[in-house]
Amino acid sequence: MLAKLDRIGRFVENLLLVGLLAGMMLISVAQIVAREVFETGFFWSGELVRLMVLWLAMVGAVAACREDRHIRIDAVAHLLSAKTNAAFRMVVDLFAAAVCGLLAWHAYRWVREEYGFQDTVVLDIPSWVAHAPVPIALALMCYRFLLGVLKTAMRLWRGEVGEAT
Repeated sequence: MLAKLDRIGRFVENLLLVGLLAGMMLISVAQIVAREVFETGFFWSGELVRLMVLWLAMVGAVAACREDRHIRIDAVAHLLSAKTNAAFRMVVDLFAAAVCGLLAWHAYRWVREEYGFQDTVVLDIPSWVAHAPVPIALALMCYRFLLGVLKTAMRLWRGEVGEAT
């Protein structure tokens, strides 16, 4: 079940990454062509591309956690044994999960407050919709870190210490 959910999550994340990047490029190129060729432009393109960058960054951060390619400070990892390193990594990942969870909670509160204000951004998109990827992505990163802790714990429990690092 988890493997199937993981495959679905990978597909959706990759689809979003490709779609957002392609959309940003198309909007930017269309803006340049409209400005240079037709001497007009889209007043909304700059703000929409900035929002798409936010979404791309959040989806990219989730994908980096998925692939375990996020920034990790492991200055002492090469000095520790494989088993100690795995345990140390579990502590670090638990801390990262706690930070992401706390940030997700406060980002959710921020988006909920934006919903109450009924503000809009580019093309009359409600601001809470535009910023909703922030708490969602942070919650997904928290989940990925917790899943990583569980996987490392299972490898340690099974005696697969070499794979846990």
